[in-house]
Amino acid sequence: MVDTTTGAGAPSPVPAAPPGNTRLTPGTRAYRRAITALFAAGVAVFLLLYVTQGLLPEISDELRITPAEASLTVSATTAAIAVALLPLSALSERYGRTRVMTISVFTASVIGLALPFVTDIGAFIALRALQGLAVAGLPATAMAYLAEEVSPKAVASAIGLYLAGNSIGGMSSRFVAGLVAQWSNWRASLGVLGIVALLCAVVFRLTVPKAANFAPALVNPRAVARTVSGHLRNPLLLRLYFLGALFMVVFGAVFTVLGYRLSAAPFGLPEGVIGAFFLIYLVGTVTSAYIGRFAERFGRRPVLYAGMVVAAAGVLVTVADSVAAIVAGLVLVTAGFFTGHVIASSSVSSNAATGRAQASAVYLTIYYIGNSIGGTLAASAYHGAGWTGVVVVCLVAMGLAAVIAVRKI
Repeated sequence: MVDTTTGAGAPSPVPAAPPGNTRLTPGTRAYRRAITALFAAGVAVFLLLYVTQGLLPEISDELRITPAEASLTVSATTAAIAVALLPLSALSERYGRTRVMTISVFTASVIGLALPFVTDIGAFIALRALQGLAVAGLPATAMAYLAEEVSPKAVASAIGLYLAGNSIGGMSSRFVAGLVAQWSNWRASLGVLGIVALLCAVVFRLTVPKAANFAPALVNPRAVARTVSGHLRNPLLLRLYFLGALFMVVFGAVFTVLGYRLSAAPFGLPEGVIGAFFLIYLVGTVTSAYIGRFAERFGRRPVLYAGMVVAAAGVLVTVADSVAAIVAGLVLVTAGFFTGHVIASSSVSSNAATGRAQASAVYLTIYYIGNSIGGTLAASAYHGAGWTGVVVVCLVAMGLAAVIAVRKI
């Protein structure tokens, strides 16, 4: 339940009936509806987030733009998410998690349906940025909703299932888009994925249970700033933020540079085959769905360390110049990353005493920064030292994560 007292920078309360104390528990119809709703929403927004990433060469050819300009169709969206996460999570404190999530997923889906008809690259990038602003309304708000509505013992599992939907969407945005583009074109790909996202939005709206444990609070920018500042001064939350970012450094590094390595000697694989490697995201789907149960059984820290070991081992396995070794290594990296992400993100939601949506928004903002840093560092390392440089970046990140995790989480 969100603490709406006025102390420690928390938002001022709006007069309202005391929130209910009914929590959703696994096995109940309401719990299944909540998980279905958040899973569908996660698929929708992460499908839309990376919808152009697998289509950049085709976009460059048709619009006669450089690869750098085409890449703005991805970076404009992710940058907008980082900018909007905190403001939109604050609005969810006032207007409710369900309302903000509904507006977010439907707005992003409608913009997705408009994208195939845009012919000007400037307008296209602008729409992608707006789509990023819309997408930002879901991630932090979804985690806060689950932390408030689900039984505390089941929060990690619930967030894991939500993140499984994220991985499905992220995988589909690259793989399915490429398949559709093969028999048609990139605009058809955008249209198909836009329709899928809209259908997911409808499923979300029809199945999401009404919030029973939410108490609205007035949106006060100064209070929000104090709440965020408090989160950043909280040693436990700060460690969790950096843990999430360091896991994302590894994931971003490996998958950003992967295409360069597989297209070069000794592999020389075509783009279509390289795109199929994103099916490994399914490992993240399975991992996210079950890792919360392991955390409940064995404890968060042991499972977190297991994720670090698995990710580091996966990176080392990819050193071999073998497609089979690279596939095996990517499976381990993906499983290790999602393990760390589930534990860190669910711990943030569980340990934030006030402003849960803002706490999760800060986590995701730093998480996306970790993605950008990982990709940039890995690309530079690959240019200077080949794949060995990427491995070093990843191992350093996991080493730092291990040091941070020594303290209680």
